[in-house]
Amino acid sequence: MTIVSTIKRVLLGCIVLLTFICTHGQVKDSLLPPTLSEAQFLAIVRNFHPYLQQVKLTVDLANAALLETRGAFDPVLQTSFERKTFDDKLYYSYFNPEVVIPTWYGIEVFGGWENILGESTNPEKTTGKSSYLGISVPLGKDLVIDKRRAILRQAKVLQQQSRIEQVAAINDLLLDALATYWNWVKEYQLYMVIRNAVSLNKDRLRLISIEATQGARPAIDTVEALAQLQQFQYMESETLLQFQNAGLALSDFLWLKENERFSWNSNIIPDTSWLNQKDWNRPIPPLEELLSRAGMEHPKLKSYSLKNDWLTIERKLKFQSLLPKADIKYNLLNKGYNVFNKVDGAFLENNYKIGFNFQMPLLLRQGRGAYQQTNFKIRQNELQIDQARLEIENKLKAYYNEVYTISRQINLYETTYANYQKLFAGEDLRFRMGESTLFLLNARENKALDALQKLLELKTKWFKSYAALTWSEGRLSIAE
Repeated sequence: MTIVSTIKRVLLGCIVLLTFICTHGQVKDSLLPPTLSEAQFLAIVRNFHPYLQQVKLTVDLANAALLETRGAFDPVLQTSFERKTFDDKLYYSYFNPEVVIPTWYGIEVFGGWENILGESTNPEKTTGKSSYLGISVPLGKDLVIDKRRAILRQAKVLQQQSRIEQVAAINDLLLDALATYWNWVKEYQLYMVIRNAVSLNKDRLRLISIEATQGARPAIDTVEALAQLQQFQYMESETLLQFQNAGLALSDFLWLKENERFSWNSNIIPDTSWLNQKDWNRPIPPLEELLSRAGMEHPKLKSYSLKNDWLTIERKLKFQSLLPKADIKYNLLNKGYNVFNKVDGAFLENNYKIGFNFQMPLLLRQGRGAYQQTNFKIRQNELQIDQARLEIENKLKAYYNEVYTISRQINLYETTYANYQKLFAGEDLRFRMGESTLFLLNARENKALDALQKLLELKTKWFKSYAALTWSEGRLSIAE
């Protein structure tokens, strides 16, 4: 349902309502009972409902996971030290601090120093002080994308997906909340209708009893008037029970700060200003516009689309398993701790270390199997997108038809109720003049009350249907 009030007015209303209830507890009979409007109710749900706080934590978890994956690209400082002495003899002493800097394109840059001493050192090692600056480049597998880059990209997708799922969760929760709210409003309105009928029939029974005592009316009329009153009193107790239970159901959505449960007060009643606003007569955007907007903005479709992006990244990574692994590594060497000192000889003639690794499975069964699985998952997700799109379109069309039809029914039933009211007023006048019977008057009253009850049910049903229409667009969470 569209929130009519501005955010400031909504929050102010919530603060006033909560402060009043918390400070006064049970409302005194001498005071008017507090009212709860739709805007105030939605603001409480948005700000304090624990389910939405759980969903927010999911977004925080995704942000933390993204931060973790970024750590794979952090520079690394590492040091190794090993020394052996025995019988006053230094066998070896190795000291090797090194810095490794990963880059986005799979290339690693590294540099370090070595200080190697001793009589029994590895002959492959260069004794004394030396320094090196190197680079490692993948030429086949992991050149376009590797696991580290894929995980980071997927973490970004999951971060976006968690935010979309937060919108979807709010969308679903607000639909349930609004359906419960308008059911509570309906039960209150029906209770007030019957309560007013009880009050009216009490007055009528008192007047008829006086007239029967005076001989102006037959005594049997008092019996019929009493039967009518008792029927309405029974209905009053039933509608009161329904209203109280609807209020308890509504309280499931009401929470305070710090996850404190809202203590429901049976004296709280719904705001009735909506009866004068006639929202059901406002124009609705064309169905084609709603379908187009839902196709582009619905959180469920966005979530599936992001899942497709995640799987596409996974497929690119699995494709790397079909490529041979070929890595080249080059180190520029120099004596001392300054690798940039003048090097003797040409670039590839002296003071360097180079290496090349090649690896390739002959049958590629593991790579082919993983790649095919990802393709199948992408196809499954595409089919889910098509199914979800169809379901969303059909729900939107159904709620659109429902909103449009109910608005016409409301306008029709307003006229119907007005006509029943005229018939009841005319019959009441004839009854007072002695030209009608109490039976006919009761029948006219019952018809008028039935029409009023039906009209109120249609009006509250329109608000529920309009909320469902906005929900089917995926926009209930951002409705204003």
